[in-house]
Amino acid sequence: MSNTETPQSSIAVFIDYENLALGTGKRKRNGHQEAGPMPDVKLIFERLVDKGRIASKRAYCDWQRFSDAVTPLHELGVELIEIPDRAFTGKNSADIRLSVDAVEVCLTKEHIDTFAILSGDSDFSPLVSKLKEFGKTVIGVGMKEATSSLLAEVCDEFIFYEDIASKTGIPDFQGKVPKGNEDCYQLLFETIDAFQRENDSFILASLLKDMMRRKRPQFSEASYGYRSFSALLREAAKLGFIDIHQDPKSGTVVVDGFCE
Repeated sequence: MSNTETPQSSIAVFIDYENLALGTGKRKRNGHQEAGPMPDVKLIFERLVDKGRIASKRAYCDWQRFSDAVTPLHELGVELIEIPDRAFTGKNSADIRLSVDAVEVCLTKEHIDTFAILSGDSDFSPLVSKLKEFGKTVIGVGMKEATSSLLAEVCDEFIFYEDIASKTGIPDFQGKVPKGNEDCYQLLFETIDAFQRENDSFILASLLKDMMRRKRPQFSEASYGYRSFSALLREAAKLGFIDIHQDPKSGTVVVDGFCE
């Protein structure tokens, strides 16, 4: 992808929610896994939109077991698929239903070129292989302690949730930016950091703004008091957070990256 192009991938997201939720917990002495803090699915989506547009989002689970997650997922526009508890079915129905639906989308939605499987379960390895046979790109997302190496290795790319949740890649700006603009700077720096993980190059201001709007469609620099997006970038550079230059041909501001 060049610096002037916005990624055009169309992504279908399939979430094995139980696997994600249990992956944040700890294993008990009896061998059973207990659920930990709810995974921040919004953060995962914000990471995925760095790669393209999310066209569909489905999550599979016995939602009675994870009722606290229902409202946050609804607010993110996720279609919730109710799966009976495996104690009653005798098998992991979520894995089966997710796999069947993913193959159906693969065969019927030609515009979907990328599949994101949110799980660390090795049972999805055959699904990943089949999707790749049909020429699809497959991205996996899961917890480090709950991800099978078999699944991670068969995906085109595997992202660990802990790396998504970590903010170590962005500069410490608390108390150093205009009051009330912390959210704006958080989004700006997270987007620059995400871009640099994907590309070893500079970022045109227009591309950077497009990426920020994919993360937060309601974003507008004007709501933070900036006359233009370039004004925000120039302020961030003046404060010593980023290096920028002006493209001599177009006059567009270009972000070189974070200051060393």
